[in-house]
Amino acid sequence: MKIQQSGIFSRRVKKLHSAEKQSLDDAIKTIIDNPAIDQVKTGDLAGVQVYKYKHKTQQYLLAYRFTEDELALTLLALGTHENFYRDLKQQ
Repeated sequence: MKIQQSGIFSRRVKKLHSAEKQSLDDAIKTIIDNPAIDQVKTGDLAGVQVYKYKHKTQQYLLAYRFTEDELALTLLALGTHENFYRDLKQQ
């Protein structure tokens, strides 16, 4: 499986602490094992899936797009729930 990162995603990852990056790696491994773990969004975010995971008590959202034809996983955005969907629409 081919994994790609958007520019926004990679900039957010750079700002994370090492423990947060470990939680993110675990979340990405979960998505790789089962890319259809979440429902596909509709409307403005058509084709995007959002996986929710926790680091300690903080909930993070990880937006991604999976294409079965190419077996490619594109990581789009990462953040907390506050303004997450608004910012994702602006991408």
